Amino acid sequence: MDFNDDHYALFGLPRIFRLDTSALDRRYREIAAQVHPDRFAQAGDAERRLSLQWATRVNEAYQTLKKPLSRAQYLLLLAGHDVGAENNTAMTPEFLMEQMEWREAVAEARLAREQGELEQLHHRVKQCMSSRYEQLAGLLDDQHDDLLATDRVRRLMFLEKLLFDIDDAIAALEA
Repeated sequence: MDFNDDHYALFGLPRIFRLDTSALDRRYREIAAQVHPDRFAQAGDAERRLSLQWATRVNEAYQTLKKPLSRAQYLLLLAGHDVGAENNTAMTPEFLMEQMEWREAVAEARLAREQGELEQLHHRVKQCMSSRYEQLAGLLDDQHDDLLATDRVRRLMFLEKLLFDIDDAIAALEA
């Protein structure tokens, strides 16, 4: 195990989007147990520091690979494609219109305090995202179309934010 290994190599897993998450969980637990700082409590300062660095590295790698969106972003980064969402927000007019419609529906349901409607919107967005993640898996693992995958990841980032906003609206009504 090399500190500079990419996240996939760190866990001994193939560089694919359709990751076996149970294998990831198992490898994470194994490696985390090996490098946990408690195992080095009686060691010297340098060993304890190194253990903490490894534990941090393993946790960050695990969190990145566990979530589909961050896993896709990481795969694209490994392939030399920065999603660049901060400075590349160009989207098709159709996609932007869809986003506006989703956001208007959330705002109306929130204002009307319609929790049932917000829950339905949450379900619809999750279904949409699930379908788009399946498409993304095909682009990354089967077609190796990183440019189109980069665009799809940016779109999924919008949907993740929308889902967060819906959850926030539901939580506000429950408070």
